[in-house]
Amino acid sequence: MISYKPFYETLAKKGITEYYLIYKQGFSANTIHRIKHGKAISTKTLDEICFVLDCKVEEVLKYEKT
Repeated sequence: MISYKPFYETLAKKGITEYYLIYKQGFSANTIHRIKHGKAISTKTLDEICFVLDCKVEEVLKYEKT
């Protein structure tokens, strides 16, 4: 199962809010909703998140065995 827990840890570490991602960086509210509820996002979206947050993929998601 893919977990987005590192995404929220990275946001907190960098002092970035969901509001900033939606209203200042142009991410859709639906994308943030999908992340919040553990649903799939595209690799293009993942690339954009990593670019905006200036981070590695591991700082956005991780794989957890269920």
